[in-house]
Amino acid sequence: MTTASSAIASEGLKQSARKRQAILNAATEVFLHKGYLATNMDEIAALAAVSKQTVYKNFPSKETLFVEIVSSVTNQASDGVHNETPDLAEGEDVADYLRRYANRQLAIVLTPRVMQLRRLVIGEVDRFPELAKALFDGGPKRAMAAFAATLERLADRGLLTIDDPGVAASQFNWLIMGEPLNRAMLLGDDAIPKPAELRHHVAAGVRTFLASCGK
Repeated sequence: MTTASSAIASEGLKQSARKRQAILNAATEVFLHKGYLATNMDEIAALAAVSKQTVYKNFPSKETLFVEIVSSVTNQASDGVHNETPDLAEGEDVADYLRRYANRQLAIVLTPRVMQLRRLVIGEVDRFPELAKALFDGGPKRAMAAFAATLERLADRGLLTIDDPGVAASQFNWLIMGEPLNRAMLLGDDAIPKPAELRHHVAAGVRTFLASCGK
């Protein structure tokens, strides 16, 4: 293949990727605004500024597109919490570390987009039970497994006293996530607590956790 042909092929791949992303962005907005049943592929194509044929070329069905969106948003949120949170640095206070982790988790999860997606998936759980499982596996279950491993490392370093890292991770998760998540899920996006309120909530949760597991 010549240099010119390679450049043309490369540009074609980039253009296809841009169109695919435009479809995903448009579909996310429409699904979250209208729900699964009321969404149609014509509207998604128009919003993405592509043909309906292009939409179906990338996503054979509305169901396929919906599954892709749920998986994508869930994985992005989970990656943001776990891939960008380093281990406790030597000499760092364990309470500071736990507060930093918890504040980051709340900031990423408690967003209108993630809350709207969770409500949408729960509303469609009878139609897509496997999708609800995928959201759980890629979200809460993955979060608690990763955090359990973190707690086990902290216990191995003599910084925490933990018999069962999985149980400890679950308890920490619900101390931090339970009340604000329930409020946001049931009362709507306007009920998402403000950052100052979340920081106060996190500090209290970390104190309670360390009263049980701290050294």
